[in-house]
Amino acid sequence: MRFTVNRDVFSESVSFAVKLLPPRPTQPLLSGALIEAEDGQLTISSFDYEVSARTSLTAEVTEPGRALVSGRLLSEIAQRLPHSDVEVSLAESRVEVRCGSASFSLPAMPVEEYPQVPRVDTVSGSVPADLFSDAIAQVSLAASKDDVTPVITGVQFEVNENSLTLTATDRYRVATRGIDWENQDSREELSALVPSKIVTEVGKTFASAGQVQVAIVKDGERELVAFTGGAKTVTSLLIKGNYPPVGRLFPTSVDNYAVVNTAELIEAVGRVGLVLEREAALRFSFAEGTVTLEAAGTESAQAVETVDAHLVGDEMVVSLKPQFLLDGLRSTHSEFARIAFTRTDNPGKPGPVLITSQRSKEDADEESFRYLLQPNLLLR
Repeated sequence: MRFTVNRDVFSESVSFAVKLLPPRPTQPLLSGALIEAEDGQLTISSFDYEVSARTSLTAEVTEPGRALVSGRLLSEIAQRLPHSDVEVSLAESRVEVRCGSASFSLPAMPVEEYPQVPRVDTVSGSVPADLFSDAIAQVSLAASKDDVTPVITGVQFEVNENSLTLTATDRYRVATRGIDWENQDSREELSALVPSKIVTEVGKTFASAGQVQVAIVKDGERELVAFTGGAKTVTSLLIKGNYPPVGRLFPTSVDNYAVVNTAELIEAVGRVGLVLEREAALRFSFAEGTVTLEAAGTESAQAVETVDAHLVGDEMVVSLKPQFLLDGLRSTHSEFARIAFTRTDNPGKPGPVLITSQRSKEDADEESFRYLLQPNLLLR
């Protein structure tokens, strides 16, 4: 194997291919990056039996072949090479990397023992890359970080007719967002539970891809999802299990709400929250024209601040964890946010608050992002 390739393109491609490699692979082979050169095309991929990444790029191939080397080491080398074309060759059991005055010799791992990287030839549908990336950023932060309950560590994908809905929860909050979906599958309804880490990386990687093709495969032998944008593809095994029916937690209508300037409330929460102990909640008192934030911390430290708010309906007092509230406010991606108050059977106990984006103080945004938050568990 011998090829010459543009340094910047090579570095970016290797970085993508190894980004999802596990920090501590179960086998040394699974830390490798597979390089395949043939017919003017270079393919770089990685696979750990759960997640794979593959990308193709143009190269001047003088000798076709395959090689497997340490992925993270190759990525670090590629990022630090001089700005010149890169020549890579395989000589017996060594991979030689030369660029300008720099040269490296890396041990090659046995490529014949490397698992076959998944290939998905079908497409379930496609989504606009920018909207997809935006929706992932809004939703994925609400997924649970606790592996004790794997089913809620993922993001639920639900396809219905011409829409894709992403949903995530950690029991304290639920975030959901719908976007347009161009169906290319005979089945009108599809679902997939994808690890949130993979979803987050996909959102970042494919943000500028134009269109992202999504394939949901459930054929008995394997259950996986594939995301393709341009020459890049990421596949992941799906999380097995039944996702909780969190959609029923959202109210059908709310007539009691406050509209606030998103940035102003974010800044006030950051300031008042300075005196709080970890995991403590902030008290919010909503009245016509204002919302008052109050915090009581350790050693009698206290803080109070008032922010402008437009209230519709009754005055309301709620206690919310500041970080969870900040996540919801930032995820609206809008100048104004609507904080709606739901009811419970107990008149003295407010229900969860529903945060949505708002075009102005008077007009609600048509965007379908919704964020439901309560200090107590939403799900038991």
